[in-house]
Amino acid sequence: MNFLPEPDPVVLGFFFFKKFVYLEVLAVLAALRLAVGQGIARWPALVALLMALGGVATVLAPAAGLNEGPLYVSAARFMGQSGGMAALLVPSAVFLISTITPRARWRWLDILHLLMLAGLLLAWWWIG
Repeated sequence: MNFLPEPDPVVLGFFFFKKFVYLEVLAVLAALRLAVGQGIARWPALVALLMALGGVATVLAPAAGLNEGPLYVSAARFMGQSGGMAALLVPSAVFLISTITPRARWRWLDILHLLMLAGLLLAWWWIG
């Protein structure tokens, strides 16, 4: 007999997506925008890339044994705010700035980002 409750698959998928997928995909999208964008469209993509890579480094730091020091502590504290959503929404909002710039190329990056963001917000609403 199993007396432990079984978690909802949507909740498990949301936690996995939030922790191990979202920032990595956002970093790839920002790197692509940085590589192919022109002019002012590159600056928000660069900031979003650096923020996403900082989040990825914070998530993977304990696995590498680098979870000490004031930089990691403050980054981990930020990653935990609002259930971890603040660290996902801030770089995403910065990447949205590159969406509205006139010289951004490869608009499919924007569509993919908006679909990813909508899925994240929908799953967050679903489990909330």
